[in-house]
Amino acid sequence: MSDFRQKLPALSHNALRIVAGFLFMQHGAQKLFGVLGRDAVELMSLRGAAGIIEFFGGILLMVGLFSRPVAFICSGQMAFAYFMVHLPQGFWPIMNGGELAAFYSFTWLWFFAHGPGKFSLDAKMGREG
Repeated sequence: MSDFRQKLPALSHNALRIVAGFLFMQHGAQKLFGVLGRDAVELMSLRGAAGIIEFFGGILLMVGLFSRPVAFICSGQMAFAYFMVHLPQGFWPIMNGGELAAFYSFTWLWFFAHGPGKFSLDAKMGREG
């Protein structure tokens, strides 16, 4: 059991990156391809740019490639979404619908600061440890 407890931080670090990247990618797929219950948005719009960042950023984060710069961009995109779309509708995230944007912003900020983990392509390529 002790061996498992020692491995748990690395496993959970990587599991969070993979699952969050997969979920984030789905938001981009909705916007870009009009799948998963949504219509596609205009590609040359702010929502289209958000879709590109979410789809490709989610994939890159899922596999752990270029993780720190991608996480920084995704975090900024989510902060921008929160302040431009949600905050004008009220202060509290649970009331303005912005809790997911805030959560993603801080999740990606955490990965920017801590890196992708040892089970990532960045680690395999010797860029992260």
